[in-house]
Amino acid sequence: KPLLLSSFAPMRFLTFFLILLLMAMPALAQGKLPPEFRTTDLPLPRFASLKANKVYVRSGPGMQYPYEWVYQREGLPVEITQEFEQWRRIRDYEGGEGWINALMLSGKRNALIRSEEPVEMRDGASSDARLTARAQPGVIASLRKCLKDWCQVSTGGFSGWIPRKSLWGIYEGEELN
Repeated sequence: KPLLLSSFAPMRFLTFFLILLLMAMPALAQGKLPPEFRTTDLPLPRFASLKANKVYVRSGPGMQYPYEWVYQREGLPVEITQEFEQWRRIRDYEGGEGWINALMLSGKRNALIRSEEPVEMRDGASSDARLTARAQPGVIASLRKCLKDWCQVSTGGFSGWIPRKSLWGIYEGEELN
């Protein structure tokens, strides 16, 4: 005798799927990602930097997705906003978003000088401190320490303090020691 499927079977499946989706909604509304989008226990979002001079940014989390563009700037800070297996969804200082392999990222904290004019680097965390250098817009600096309004950075053989508001790669209020 042939097995006859009830015409209600697809409806039951759809109802079951909708119930599962409704159960997940509170977690999604609170910003919690399902486990398949959380590969590590590290906080999201978080900053990292590019580990290589050539990093392909893909439209999705896998080699099967086409690449959208290529970063050619080792050390560039990026913000990790999502995880999927060994892939990380990132955002750059211009707002560009895409997926890159986690192997192309470093936990080293860098910042980008984001200003129209050169930024004064001082030997202390104060605008009254002695001027040590001027950092050009777009320069990548290694973050050493960040206090309330100032960050200690090093770049091009110079080290000093720069106003936090002139940097992209550190969150407002985030302290770095």
